[in-house]
Amino acid sequence: MPNDIPSDTPALRTIPRDQHTISRKDISPNALRVLYRLREGGHEAYLVGGAVRDLLVGGHPKDFDIATGATPEEVKALFRNCRLIGRRFRLAHVVFGREIIEVATFRANSDDGSGDRETHEGGRLLRDNVYGTVEDDAVRRDFTANALYYTVEDFSVRDYVGGFEDVQNRVLKLIGDPETRYREDPVRMLRAVRLAAKLDFSIDPATAAPIRALAPLLSEAAPARLFEECLKLFLSGHGVASFEGLERHGLLPALLPEAAAAMKANRSGALRAVVLEGLRGTDARVANDEPVSPAFLFALLLWPAYCRTLMSLQAQGVPPADAQRRAADRVTVHELQAVALPRRFSVPMQEIWLLQSRFGLRQRKRVMRMLAHPRFRAAFDFLQVRQAGSDEHADDIAFWREARLDPDMAIAHTPAGEGEGENGADAPRRRRRRRRTVGASAV
Repeated sequence: MPNDIPSDTPALRTIPRDQHTISRKDISPNALRVLYRLREGGHEAYLVGGAVRDLLVGGHPKDFDIATGATPEEVKALFRNCRLIGRRFRLAHVVFGREIIEVATFRANSDDGSGDRETHEGGRLLRDNVYGTVEDDAVRRDFTANALYYTVEDFSVRDYVGGFEDVQNRVLKLIGDPETRYREDPVRMLRAVRLAAKLDFSIDPATAAPIRALAPLLSEAAPARLFEECLKLFLSGHGVASFEGLERHGLLPALLPEAAAAMKANRSGALRAVVLEGLRGTDARVANDEPVSPAFLFALLLWPAYCRTLMSLQAQGVPPADAQRRAADRVTVHELQAVALPRRFSVPMQEIWLLQSRFGLRQRKRVMRMLAHPRFRAAFDFLQVRQAGSDEHADDIAFWREARLDPDMAIAHTPAGEGEGENGADAPRRRRRRRRTVGASAV
């Protein structure tokens, strides 16, 4: 099929050192070391991509990627601490302790037969190792904001596709025909939303236009890759903006199909409110450099699906405990078809869900067992998030806040018989009757 990436590039624009904000003091010393070594070896080499983009908007990039005219084998010859990786995209990783500087050879669009390129019949790139010039490389990149090249030769920024102006205008724009670029790699649609959320950029209208119609193409992406993209979307400090962007562009049903359907059916909006409240908390933790858990994240994102499935099973007469376990398993299995959630996260995710039904119990033995559970803290945090969707959890939250500090005092403050049946056995708490809506009893 014809490739709509432009073969002719705009005239090179060089932005001199006194007209941009990038300083070497903000660049990793190891990245600078690689740049200088490549140039000493007779190769063109530039800092490129997200690092340049982020430095221009005052950010603090964690990763520093380099593009060069040297082949991966030539890079390896220059650095003893280098290893070559990848099949789809052959890359060199120069390792400095815990920091890895990724070095990619300039890639070209046209293949004279000497390169290594394979394309899926739908247009998706399976392998792309056709090398070229820096000009070729610029038009092969996804967004104009990611096609800026910083050189230590004269400390200028080189722009071949208008990216410098787009960064100044805070707009995200695809290079080439948007539909073609998304078909090459459907994950670019998620990247557009993620980068716009991270940078507080708008998405260029032409770049945004095909996304909703092409969203089903994400089913062709590797589930493991979509899992990693979910972590970037929601655990990088801009989860709320990412979630709203996915909704706005019709991508949420492709990534979280059952959860999206449950929120759409939940007319009160309670399920969506819980998800957004949880994401706000996650964003705050990232901002405060506090740890965040993928298990908690997916417990939050898939909670609407769990609630809807649980209510469906209970409506069929399945006993509550069995319904909870079956709902947790069913939602997990179905989501795995889209996103490869590792078992080390899916198991604690299910435990967070299943523990929610135990917060209504007040028997001392049950309380002590609950407090000792390794997932108690995460489950209790989740219970507090659920209050955004329903005020019926206020009593439970108050009890367990006190129980964490003094279990005996909390139990003593519990009205006689509450949470216990005959002979001290656990019994369901009495709750006022509520109008039944989809997912309400489990919100």
